[in-house]
Amino acid sequence: MCVSRYTPRMDYEHAVRVNFGRPMPVFPLSSAVVVPQQVVPLHIFEDRYIRMVRDVLDGAGQIAMAVFAGDDWKSGYTGRPAIRPAVCVGQIMQHETLPGGRFDILLQGVCRARVKIEMPDDGKYPYRLAHLEPTEGPEPDDAELQPMRDWVASELRTGDLAEFESADDLLEYVADERINTATLLELISFTLLTDAELRYRLLDEGDAIERSKIVKRALELTSKMLRLARHQHPEDWPKGMSWN
Repeated sequence: MCVSRYTPRMDYEHAVRVNFGRPMPVFPLSSAVVVPQQVVPLHIFEDRYIRMVRDVLDGAGQIAMAVFAGDDWKSGYTGRPAIRPAVCVGQIMQHETLPGGRFDILLQGVCRARVKIEMPDDGKYPYRLAHLEPTEGPEPDDAELQPMRDWVASELRTGDLAEFESADDLLEYVADERINTATLLELISFTLLTDAELRYRLLDEGDAIERSKIVKRALELTSKMLRLARHQHPEDWPKGMSWN
């Protein structure tokens, strides 16, 4: 049993229990669509995943969001194409049943995990199940990450990252002392960093200090690209241009 604390949409804090002693439904997609702290809307329309959502809503409401390995899924999507080991356990926060049994759900990432063993297809469930093991490391002392928080604040205020449309919103989170820096970096990473492989690396890395290093390198590269773009087109930069 794992207890994870998370803050849905920054309104209030919940304690969510993830029971790693039981197999969990697995929902694989082509990229890591959700990481811890992130909330994503999903439209569920395939029969097997409609059944999956119905089943989890009768229980803990949790799904392991996985990532396909390679490109075999493109020709074998309806089967059981290979998946990468790192997953994000997601909690269904809200759901709406639509005509035909389809669902719209809001899923929030709760914690990192890894596929320990995938259950064989016994015909009982149309979706995949796997035993997971937690990979989230211990939460670091916030003082260890304070230099990173200060650097992010400076970049969002007056640095190149201020170009992003979401900079002001992120600065509000930086200023909120109720949000620890590890959580803040999760928010920043899924807001500003969209590269699929980078997102998987962040999902796969259980150590918050190591994740902070990955995030900083990626943000420094983003800043460099923004400076180069501005240098190459100083005169005809589109009016009202924003990065989002």
